[in-house]
Amino acid sequence: MVRLSLPCSFLKILGKGKEMRTWNKDMPTAVKIVEVGPRDGLQNEPVNLPTEVKIDFINKLSETGLRAIEVTSFVSPKWIPQMADNTKVYTGILKKDNISYPVLVPNVVGLESALKAGVKEIAVFASASESFSRKNTNCSAQEGIDRIKKIVDVAKKHNLKIRGYISCVVGCPYDGFIKPLAVTKAVNALLELGCYEISLGDTIGVGTKKTIYNMIQDILNTTEPKNLAIHCHDTYGQALTNICTALELGVSVIDSSVSGLGGCPYAKGATGNVATEDLVYMLHGLEVNTGVDLKKLIAVGNFISTAINRPTASKVNAALYSRYFS
Repeated sequence: MVRLSLPCSFLKILGKGKEMRTWNKDMPTAVKIVEVGPRDGLQNEPVNLPTEVKIDFINKLSETGLRAIEVTSFVSPKWIPQMADNTKVYTGILKKDNISYPVLVPNVVGLESALKAGVKEIAVFASASESFSRKNTNCSAQEGIDRIKKIVDVAKKHNLKIRGYISCVVGCPYDGFIKPLAVTKAVNALLELGCYEISLGDTIGVGTKKTIYNMIQDILNTTEPKNLAIHCHDTYGQALTNICTALELGVSVIDSSVSGLGGCPYAKGATGNVATEDLVYMLHGLEVNTGVDLKKLIAVGNFISTAINRPTASKVNAALYSRYFS
């Protein structure tokens, strides 16, 4: 039997509590995870699930300790048929008082439908890329901001919380590299309109530690980390690294999708969002509190992967499911 003698410095790194935080001092001690699987995930999956399965999926997520679950999108079924049952899904789920259930709205018509369903929080979306905006929403980036203003003006009258998304924060399939200044401009525009938080989306997953750092650092010249969230796709396997970069800059809200659901229909080859299971495993390893029960989350990830009939995209789920549930 070979015995390994580890140096004291290494043992400290493996330790907990105050010793742990000496190497992890720039990380927040707690984060909020925004689960986007039911909306951003399922709307980009080819399978159109029955309404009752979606409702069951969201109800199961509500039992994991998550505090924010993006439920659906009030968009025309002509463009996204997977979200055609938005009202039935939103009104059918069991809502907990300590969880927010935002929905995405693309325009005032969508907002009016969401209001009839009784929503309390909405999300609006803009792009840092001119070409992506035109391909995605058939308008310029500035026209997209103008469209959002119309939505926000109505939403404020109904005392709704408003979250903002910005797509293509470091790269675009049409325009290539995106300058940080373009992202900062979009962030400031959405904050001025009244969004309480802006989610920075690496839509096609091309970000690296350097590009994510430079982008967020530029934004922090004009606003605070508390106004930001990070939303990473894992196309090149960089999502967790990029999330850590955002955490080190003070961002403490992270979007993710259980089982790595989703992708981007406007970006060829773009894989799904970072898997919530992988994110939670990493954060717990960093002693960052999420409030999420990983075992319960893995069970939900397996449930939805079975429902859409494809293997989980979460490495943690694949590694631990049989250990927990065999």
